[in-house]
Amino acid sequence: MLRSLLLIPALCCAAVAAQATPPAVPAAQSLAATCFNCHGPHGVSTAAIPSLAGRPAASLIALMNEYKSGQRQGTIMPQIAKGYTEAQIQLIAEYFAQQHP
Repeated sequence: MLRSLLLIPALCCAAVAAQATPPAVPAAQSLAATCFNCHGPHGVSTAAIPSLAGRPAASLIALMNEYKSGQRQGTIMPQIAKGYTEAQIQLIAEYFAQQHP
């Protein structure tokens, strides 16, 4: 009985901790950090290279898949795109879609 009473608070604390952790945000930001070199911090470019911040995730996914497949030409983007899995591309696209231009 005492073990059961001690187990309940432990389970409640574990459930609260699991809900408090935002899913995939650190992973998405870490993956997107590679893009910051050319596309600017958090995808806001100040140069001729287009900004990614605020663009629809579906649009960014389509562009990355075009680079990855060779349908779209580029200097460095085809090589970069080939290094990501579909899941990673989705995380990156969702991250930039949530950023403010």
